[in-house]
Amino acid sequence: MGSLQNQAMDEPLLHSKTPPPAAETEASSELERILSDATLPPSSRYQKALVIEMRYLFRLAGPAVIVYLLNFLTSMSSQVFCGHLGNIELAAASLGNEGIQLLAYGLMLGMGSAVETLCGQAYGAHQYEMLGIYMQRSTVLLMLTGIPLTAVYVFSEPILLFMGQAPELAAAAALFVYGLIPQIFAYAANFAIQKFLQAQSIVNPSAYISAAALVAHILLTWAALFVFRWGLLGASLVLSLSWWVIAAAQFVYIVRSERCQRTWTGFSPAAFSGLWDFFKLSVASAVMLCLETWYFQVLVLIAGLLPDPEIALDSLAICGTLLGWVFMVSVGFNAAVSVRVSNELGAGHPRSAAFSVVVATGTSLLMAAAFSVVIFFLRHKISYAFTSGEVVSNAVADLTPILAGAIVLNGIQPVLSGVAVGCGWQAFVAYVNVGCYYFVGIPVGAVLGFTFNLGAKGIWSGMLGGTLMQTLILIWVTARTDWNKEVEKASDRIDKWNIRRRDLQSND
Repeated sequence: MGSLQNQAMDEPLLHSKTPPPAAETEASSELERILSDATLPPSSRYQKALVIEMRYLFRLAGPAVIVYLLNFLTSMSSQVFCGHLGNIELAAASLGNEGIQLLAYGLMLGMGSAVETLCGQAYGAHQYEMLGIYMQRSTVLLMLTGIPLTAVYVFSEPILLFMGQAPELAAAAALFVYGLIPQIFAYAANFAIQKFLQAQSIVNPSAYISAAALVAHILLTWAALFVFRWGLLGASLVLSLSWWVIAAAQFVYIVRSERCQRTWTGFSPAAFSGLWDFFKLSVASAVMLCLETWYFQVLVLIAGLLPDPEIALDSLAICGTLLGWVFMVSVGFNAAVSVRVSNELGAGHPRSAAFSVVVATGTSLLMAAAFSVVIFFLRHKISYAFTSGEVVSNAVADLTPILAGAIVLNGIQPVLSGVAVGCGWQAFVAYVNVGCYYFVGIPVGAVLGFTFNLGAKGIWSGMLGGTLMQTLILIWVTARTDWNKEVEKASDRIDKWNIRRRDLQSND
């Protein structure tokens, strides 16, 4: 929280007096008025509020879910195509995606989430011009971060060998990873652009772009593998190209759209100033989300040390893909609740902010529970969409009860992380993640997997316990939050921005 406040004081903010759309402001005020109306019976009060909040939530979360699902399907389709080349190719693509590629994904997404906090608050404070500067500054910083990440990709084979992976598997995975190097910098551009648009509740264009990119990606990947026979390297190069197409198309939309006229005013030299302060702010966000994103990566890497790692990796890859589908839905609610909470706190509406948290968490949990039931009943059949191997199918069926539990937890945890982003609690959540994931989940999983010979099932069970602990802590903290104090903190932050702006004007 303190780092956000210090950053706010240090920014050379510009100010726009253009108010937000009248209908949006009136609807937000109406929600707070209903929740504050003590003359209404509680049942009527919450029923009316629920109608308004659900309209808000699905207008934001619906397209966001589609965007994340389509982007996830773009990456997953490459893995599916590789799986039909053979088990070693599926294991290599899994190790490359979950073992190496998630390194860049987690770091870039985490650092990009700082833009989500700052842009959301700036938009609520009517500091519209700063959104474009924040986006540019984040892109510059993430591009620079991509340089050392490239070295990790280049030396992925010796890294995997050092971590104990089988030589044949490490060589195949490294070949897949080499083609993902351009994707690092596509992530850098995409996550900054995506958070910039989400802060303004602009999500539909990203969904259309992602849908078109997915169709093109599937056709190109099929041609690369089965027409031109380019193998693993061809599959990953096509994946990198698809991510660049998504990022470029979204930027073209920003430049040409009337909806972004207030927030995009062109390239600015200010994007290259204050990078160190912006970097420090991004680190807290990166640590929080990286520790979450890398958690499953650690599971895959540990599973690679088990006897017969190919079957363990294949079954975990399929379970991880299924879990990822549900996770993308929850991430959509994560984005929605982050925008809702930051906007309502900026508007001085504590009851609306708290109510948004309850509605988003409950809705995401119900959807996740429904997914877990469906996947449990299809546990003996669902793996055949990825591979024809009966051994892998039996391994997936054995892991499905744990997968169902993970799906339910993923219906809650990402939404609460979105609340943390909206409020600026990233540093606190980072400490919670370190303790629950890396001091509890991973050690317990390693003991169950290796000492008690439970294999992948034991490793994942222990790590799922760490996720449960983390989720319970976030529920406890969120339930005890004083939303009036959160409104005061948001107001103080906005006041400091205005003081800084007046100081700059007086110096000029």
